[in-house]
Amino acid sequence: MALAVRRYRVEGEVQGVGFRWYVREHARALGLAGWVRNEPDGAVVLVAHGEEASLDTLERGLKIGPRNSTVSDVVRRELTSFDAVGLPTPFAIER
Repeated sequence: MALAVRRYRVEGEVQGVGFRWYVREHARALGLAGWVRNEPDGAVVLVAHGEEASLDTLERGLKIGPRNSTVSDVVRRELTSFDAVGLPTPFAIER
């Protein structure tokens, strides 16, 4: 069981369509820790920590998004285990 920490930036029509709720529910179902928030430029950013397979599943979901969203890009950045310190469990929406 390999653990990882990843930061994602999701661009497109991703605000005002339930995207943060969608991410939170998927991440919780996968047992991930972390957070998701809207950015002032219209993107959604999240940091997630957990098993690599679960993160891969979450990433596939990010590329689809909820109904009424249109995802144009998902940028992934690998973080270090130090970045997992203090991440909320269960996965949370930051405002």
